[in-house]
Amino acid sequence: MLDTILSELITLTVEVGKIIMSHRKNSGNFIMKSDNTPVTQADKESNELIINTLKKLTPNTPILSEESSNIPFSSRKSWDEYWLIDPLDGTRDFIDGSPDFCISIALIRNHYPDFGLIYSPFHKVHYYRLPSQSSIKLVGNKPHKISTKKPNRWEKIVVGRYSNNNKPLKNHLRSKTNFETFKLGSALKFCLIAEGVYDCYPKFGRCSEWDTAAGVYILEGAGGTVLDLNNKPLTYNFREDNLSPAFKAVGYQENLKDRSTAATSFVTEPIEI
Repeated sequence: MLDTILSELITLTVEVGKIIMSHRKNSGNFIMKSDNTPVTQADKESNELIINTLKKLTPNTPILSEESSNIPFSSRKSWDEYWLIDPLDGTRDFIDGSPDFCISIALIRNHYPDFGLIYSPFHKVHYYRLPSQSSIKLVGNKPHKISTKKPNRWEKIVVGRYSNNNKPLKNHLRSKTNFETFKLGSALKFCLIAEGVYDCYPKFGRCSEWDTAAGVYILEGAGGTVLDLNNKPLTYNFREDNLSPAFKAVGYQENLKDRSTAATSFVTEPIEI
């Protein structure tokens, strides 16, 4: 199913990206939601187009979005397959004029991602992974397989632009040597680890499941892993609050407790985003 609608999903995200970019001049107009996160008109319009299109493409598949996340757990806990989307991931970056925002779409099956698509409207670059395949970076109409790399002497650690001052992260960084940090917004962090630009993304602050799902699947398809602090993979739709636990995303293999298979690295032709 996914391979047959992939081109339509790519067309969709391009159109959503145009909507987002059309609001950049007015990005400072926003309101705060009950969870103390901002929402803009770009978020709302993007959400509407994505949901309406997914309903046409897959009418029998439920949809959970950041901007329509009030579906009670009692209703969604029985879902064995659903779309999980963030129509504008990195809203704070968007508001502040940074290019580090993206559109994130994942398909969850049996509490784990089975498809991931991330689009950077500013850079006009797609990252995606179909079930059981390697991850792809799409620049224009040219697809390129991507792969992670193991750190050499210096580890390049990427952290969130607005979540890098929390105490657990500072303690984690103090325990390391021979590294440098970079600040980047949104799920693009997963993508840039997937193509070998960065090595590691430790996340100890607040993070929702729609922030991680597509990125997790793409990173795994390029040779990386994402594990919580108990060395277990993240899971989805087990909680009322839709929050992901603290985790570490890395571009090299680590032992998994509960998943018997891990992604295989692939040869890549590197392209700068």
